[in-house]
Amino acid sequence: MMNNIIDYLKSSSTDNFFLFAGPCVIEGEQMALDIAGKVSEITSRLNIPYVFKGSYRKANRSRIDSFTGIGDIEALKILRKVRETFNIPVVTDIHSVDEARMAAEYVDVLQIPAFLCRQTDLLVAAAETGRFVNIKKGQFLSPESMKFAVEKVRDAGNNQVAVTERGTTFGYQDLVVDYRGIPEMQKNGCPVILDITHSLQQPNQSAGVTGGRPDLIETVAKAGIAVGVDGIFIETHQNPAVAKSDGANMLRLDLMEQLLERLTILRQAIVKINS
Repeated sequence: MMNNIIDYLKSSSTDNFFLFAGPCVIEGEQMALDIAGKVSEITSRLNIPYVFKGSYRKANRSRIDSFTGIGDIEALKILRKVRETFNIPVVTDIHSVDEARMAAEYVDVLQIPAFLCRQTDLLVAAAETGRFVNIKKGQFLSPESMKFAVEKVRDAGNNQVAVTERGTTFGYQDLVVDYRGIPEMQKNGCPVILDITHSLQQPNQSAGVTGGRPDLIETVAKAGIAVGVDGIFIETHQNPAVAKSDGANMLRLDLMEQLLERLTILRQAIVKINS
């Protein structure tokens, strides 16, 4: 396990952003290894600290027949294999106190889903594992309110914590990103991540399957880099059309390299402007 994730995320000698990226859910070993390998190759060249993301189980589904996973332990073992194969940290979502303890045996970063970001027992349990804790901001919360979630993790004895912006509910079937929230949440003294692909979801569709606007991924990402976000979060898949979860808003894997190249150029410009 990597002991200090914050140091790793700040390890870019060019002051680049860091990246959380991978499939929405682990569908199998080979797909996970292929995605991790491709993104690792790109991020290594561009000097972007990389954390592989994959949910071992999707607990928040609209329909009872939606795919939830291949089995908890099987998926967690795949995440561990990704970490060992490519020597990169891995992150996964947790949904309960017991899951925090279980997942911590396999991954470096425990992620708190947006709908659960106020669950005190879950935040404390995640913190007590000693793993880095990434808290997604609830679609219903103000940026200012996230300081209390951060305090819960720190008060439990863990200073390795980040906050992720993933859009705010706008009506019933859309989300918007308020970029003012990024510097506001940075006041907490922890990294702030912009979850680009989940910010482009269109939830609560009549078919019970979430929609999305992947055509706006680059637009949202550029805006986040421009306002100084510390890291970005992108779900990606070789073929989003057949992905078993969140395919409507994921980035096609073969588009990742060009996007990261452009964002790195933009980041360099922003750093130069602010220096």
